[in-house]
Amino acid sequence: MFKSITIKRSLTNIENLFVSHSKPGTKVATRPLPRFNNVFNGRNQIGSSLYSTATAQSNMSFPCIDKIESRQVELKKSLKLQEDLFTHVVNGYETFHYKKPFAMSHGGILPSFKIAYETWGELNSTKTNAILIHTGLSASSHAKSGEKNTKPGWWENFIGPGLSIDTNKYFVICTNLLGGCYGSTGPSSINELTGKRYASSFPIITINDMVRAQFLLLDNLGISKLHASVGASIGGMQSLAAAVIFPERVGKLVSISACAISHPYSVSLRFAQRQVLMTDPNFNRGNYYDSVPPHVGMKLARVISTVSYRSGPEWEMRFGRSRLSPDSDPALCPDFLVETYLDHKGEKFCLEYDANSLLYISKAADMFDVSESMTKKLSSKLNIAQRKIMAMESNSDNSVIDVCGFPNPAELKSKNNKNNETKIQIEEDLIAGVKNVMMPTLVLGVQSDILFPSEQQKEIATILRKAGNQSVTYYELDSLYGHDTFLLDLVNVGAAIKGHLEHN
Repeated sequence: MFKSITIKRSLTNIENLFVSHSKPGTKVATRPLPRFNNVFNGRNQIGSSLYSTATAQSNMSFPCIDKIESRQVELKKSLKLQEDLFTHVVNGYETFHYKKPFAMSHGGILPSFKIAYETWGELNSTKTNAILIHTGLSASSHAKSGEKNTKPGWWENFIGPGLSIDTNKYFVICTNLLGGCYGSTGPSSINELTGKRYASSFPIITINDMVRAQFLLLDNLGISKLHASVGASIGGMQSLAAAVIFPERVGKLVSISACAISHPYSVSLRFAQRQVLMTDPNFNRGNYYDSVPPHVGMKLARVISTVSYRSGPEWEMRFGRSRLSPDSDPALCPDFLVETYLDHKGEKFCLEYDANSLLYISKAADMFDVSESMTKKLSSKLNIAQRKIMAMESNSDNSVIDVCGFPNPAELKSKNNKNNETKIQIEEDLIAGVKNVMMPTLVLGVQSDILFPSEQQKEIATILRKAGNQSVTYYELDSLYGHDTFLLDLVNVGAAIKGHLEHN
């Protein structure tokens, strides 16, 4: 009906063209337009044919939408109300429970927290052979298979006896991030003060907060100094932050495909993911745990992130312009092989990770900045939160903990605005921020990485050298795999890591 009305309006406009230029008050004789009138009356064969064709074209199939609608129905029938929502994805980890209030860098307070972790190898008698592996955004503590979880880990071929991170020599620890959903406290966890899930009341978190929580775990394990802090992507941010916050406790540093300060392009990609996620009708401002989760938004967010994780040259070789069914008519659902790949990645991920965790951790990545001015600013906010905890402990009343308690913005107004700084001033600020990072450092970049371009790893190496660190090694890999090179290139990434860790 809509298309029929559109045709009528168009034809009426054509008729008006014959009289639009006549003088006011002049009677204009117009001949009837039989063909147009026949269309209006539905008697013209051409018009009927056009309408039939349009109707037929509107009946294109949408199997990808059908799948989403079916999943929506199924999710309504099988709501998961247990406390731990993602044990079907990861299990077999140990849990460290920090039972005291924990101050956050933006002023929030957690009444307590848990960190999920796994270990491989043996801690030596002097407790000096520990390596802490920091994960990316959505990774779990399961970096390597073990007795409690025999499934291959996300860095399976890098960790083990005689491998890049040799468990015959080192005691290897990997945690799920604070703010995550694979056993560590995050938005999907139960707030012990309310008995309800934190959801969007979870405090804004920083990379520094994640690292400080990890070092409380190290304290609990009796480890005063790491042999090395190792991480890639957001994990590479953490390994660098660990060296900045605890320089006396990190023996060696490895940062792969990361940055010293988040750049606009990376921020924009993560922003796009958050936007498609938050506009999913099921998101409900983060309060979806007792209903259907925002699975469509999660799927689309994963599609966007997957595009940023790999490279165009790789996909040119891997997929080219091949279609799923070359002889069929074009389809709006996945048609090209690269589209089917992205669709599969989104489908697989959409129910295996918590949407709020993605939002919080990706925002923490956006805000990452090791400059001296930012470190001081966050320390100021952290001190305010810590003073709140001291006041609460003196009153012995934990019921007054303000989980999200942000300080007065006017009180903490930044004196430095990087928009007004020159590149030289920004670099000087970053150099000052890493002035105590003097341990042997390995920085790896990848030429085809579009999420964290290699210029950002060069920046890390440069500021460390200018700060006075004379033991900085920088390698730039010519790999097709883009940002995911750290997961896939065992020969080059693995050899570089092994050489750095074992070099005296």
